[in-house]
Amino acid sequence: MKKLKVLVVGCGNMGTSHARAYHQLEGFEIVGLVSRKPESRGNLSQELGGYPTFADYKKALEETKPDVVSINTYPDTHAAYIKAALNANAHVFVEKPLALTVADAQSLVDLALAKNKKMVVGYILRVHPAWAKFVEIAKTLGKPLVMRMNLNQQASGDMWYTHKQLMNSMSPIVDCGVHYVDIMCLMTQSVPISVSAIGARLSDEIDANMYNYGQLQVRFKDGSVGWYEAGWGPMMSETAFFIKDVIGPKGSVSISDDAKGDSDNVEDHTKTGGLLLHHAELDNKGNFTKQDQIINTSDEPDHDGLCLLEQEYFLKSIVENIDLSNHLQDAVNSLRIVLAADESFRTGKTVEL
Repeated sequence: MKKLKVLVVGCGNMGTSHARAYHQLEGFEIVGLVSRKPESRGNLSQELGGYPTFADYKKALEETKPDVVSINTYPDTHAAYIKAALNANAHVFVEKPLALTVADAQSLVDLALAKNKKMVVGYILRVHPAWAKFVEIAKTLGKPLVMRMNLNQQASGDMWYTHKQLMNSMSPIVDCGVHYVDIMCLMTQSVPISVSAIGARLSDEIDANMYNYGQLQVRFKDGSVGWYEAGWGPMMSETAFFIKDVIGPKGSVSISDDAKGDSDNVEDHTKTGGLLLHHAELDNKGNFTKQDQIINTSDEPDHDGLCLLEQEYFLKSIVENIDLSNHLQDAVNSLRIVLAADESFRTGKTVEL
């Protein structure tokens, strides 16, 4: 099979992990690394054996003529970068979210489909074996479901700088929320009907119109409900920064946080300490009929391993011409929900979907 020439745009945490995946996979050949920071692209190029580097995306696109563009930059660049890549007849991998507005996201999906190019959005939890099991078990708990999730990050130094850059375009519940709202939709297989949200600005270092803590609540047509909480900054507590819990009439399933470390460590955002399954059934004396079960997930991939799984799926979608229509519509829908949450915070009203 002819190797697909891939241009990696963005050499931060995610770009580095995806570049390592392309470097390992036989089906890809890296033809360039793009970053505005010389040290980022230079260090990554040196690690991987000396790939060409570029400071300018447009120039890199013109010179390398890639088959694939991997976009791992700040969200406010995604729409323009995706459009340029598709118009250059390249397939696209892009970190979430697709764009800053639902209209832009839908137009990019339409463009990819019109050009018959594959576009995969980086919903890393979808390829995570433990999270797939988490979703599978949640579907057996009956309806309605109550879904409780959060990812608070106590951040300083480089991580707080990155968060402040992200908040130039979106809040934490939008940036991170698309992952977990997507998981809720997979669990319920139902239509979200309304969203409400609260939030607070806890730092003078961010724009007066932005907030670095937020919580959204989603109601689904089947009666299921879910909340998601996210906060960034040096003031955040690490007491309960990782909650992943689903409750149904038949019991509950939770991701154990036994393996958790620092809330600003990217490895700890996806790592699980096992799944705890609780059965609600009682006998005629009112006692539980089954003991709780621990499902071992110690063999799960690390962050680089998960990115490798994502890129294996991306490669397969291109080689086998997999229909990604549902994947892309799910990406638009999860973005619609978190942007509705942002609207709810700003207006103080529940948003009907």
